Amino acid sequence: MTLKTADVMHVLLALTILVLAAHAGAELFRRLRQPPVIGEIAGGLLLGPTVLGYLLPGAGQWVFPAEGPTTSVMGAFYHLGLFLLVYLIGFELGGTRAGAERRTVIWITVAGLAVPFASGLLIARSADMTALAGPLGSPATLSLVFGTAIAVTSIPVISRIMLDIGIMRTRFARVVLSVAVLEDVVLYVILSLILAMAQIRASEAYGLWALTGVDSAALTIAYYILASLVFLGFLLWLGPRILDRLSASRLNIIETRSPVAFLIAVIFLLCVLCVGLGIDPVFGALMVGFSVGRLPTERTAAAHKTIKGISLAFFVPVYFAIVGLKLDLIHNFPLAFFAWFFAVACVVKWGSVWVGARLAGEDRSSATNLATAMNARGGPGIVLASTTFSAGVINEAFFTALVVLSIITSQLAGVWLTAMVSRGHFRSVPDVARDHGAKVTAGAE
Repeated sequence: MTLKTADVMHVLLALTILVLAAHAGAELFRRLRQPPVIGEIAGGLLLGPTVLGYLLPGAGQWVFPAEGPTTSVMGAFYHLGLFLLVYLIGFELGGTRAGAERRTVIWITVAGLAVPFASGLLIARSADMTALAGPLGSPATLSLVFGTAIAVTSIPVISRIMLDIGIMRTRFARVVLSVAVLEDVVLYVILSLILAMAQIRASEAYGLWALTGVDSAALTIAYYILASLVFLGFLLWLGPRILDRLSASRLNIIETRSPVAFLIAVIFLLCVLCVGLGIDPVFGALMVGFSVGRLPTERTAAAHKTIKGISLAFFVPVYFAIVGLKLDLIHNFPLAFFAWFFAVACVVKWGSVWVGARLAGEDRSSATNLATAMNARGGPGIVLASTTFSAGVINEAFFTALVVLSIITSQLAGVWLTAMVSRGHFRSVPDVARDHGAKVTAGAE
C-alpha cells in the first residue's frame, strides 16, 4: 500500500493529536497524584466514541476513521507501543529481586495468586460467559482470562506510585515488587496458553505448526503449549547470558556502532521469531526486557535508558491513548457485569493477599496496605485486555470492562498509599537489594 501525501498528513495529524492528548492527560493526573497512565487513557477516551464521537461524530470519524490508510498505520504504532511497553515490563521483572522477606513474599504469592486465579476459574465456569466471547473465544479461554484478570498485579503502576510518594526504599516496597514479579511471570505463562488455545480455533493460524496442515486438535494444543513453555523457559534461563555474549562479541558491528539499534533489532527479531513459532509476539519483547533487566553492563543500561525515553515519550503514550480511543463506554460498557466483576475481583484479590500477609506474620495495618497495593492491575491488566481482544478471545464489552477494572484499581491503590504515607505508615530501610527506583518504568504503568 502506497500512502498519498494527504494520507501521510492525516496520519501525522492523528498521531499529533493522540500524543498531545495523552501527555496532557498524564500531566493532569500526575498533578492529582494519580498514575499518569490513567491520564493517557483518558486522553484517548475523550477523542473516541465515548466523548468526541458522541458529541461530534463527524469530526471524530474524520480524524480517526474506522478503516483506511490512517487506521492501518495507527494499528502499527499501537502494536509498537504494546511491544515496547511489554519490553519495559519485562525489564522490571528481570531487575527485581526478593530481599530478606522471603517468608512474607512466599505466603502472599501463594495466597494472592493461587486463590484468586482458582476462584476466577470456578466462577467463570459456573457462569454463562458466552456473551463476552470474541470470535475465537471458548469457555476454557474465557475462564482463563477471567481468572488471570482477578489475579494479575501491576509492577509498573505500583513502582511509579511508590516512587512518587517516596516509599521505594522501604521494606513494604521490597515485598510488593518481589511478589508482583513472581505473580507476573506465572500469569504471562498463562496468557501464552490462552493465546495458544485461541490459535487452535483460528482459520488463519500462523507459525510453523500451521504449515504442517495437521488437523488433530490434541496435537495442536500440545504443540502450542509446549512451544510457549519451552520458549519462555529457555529465555528465562539462558536469555540474559545469550544477550550478554551477543552484546560483547567483537563481530557484532551493530552493537559497536549503536547499542540502541542492536537492542531494538533484538526486540523486533524475537517478536518475529515468536510469530514464526506461532506464539504471540509480545512474549518476544517480554523476554528481551527480562534479559536486559538481568544484565549489569553500563553499555546495555545506557541503551535501555535511551529506548525507555523514546518509548515513554511517544510509543507507549500512543498505545495507551489508542486503548482509550477504542473504549466505547456508551454503547459497549456492560455495567451490570462490570459491577459484580469489579466486586468479585477486588474482594477475592484483596482478601487473599490480606490473609496471606497475616499468615506470614504481618500486622493488620501492613496486611491492609499490601492487599490494597497488590490489587492494582494497571499495565499488565491492560495488556491482558488488548492482547486477548486482538486475538479474538474476548469481545469489546469484556475488553472495556478489563480496562476500566485496571484503571479504577490503580487509582484506588494510589489514593490509599498516599493517605498512608501522610500518616507515617512507611519507614525507609538502608538495605535495598537494588536501586530499583532508578529503573522504574515511569509512565509505563
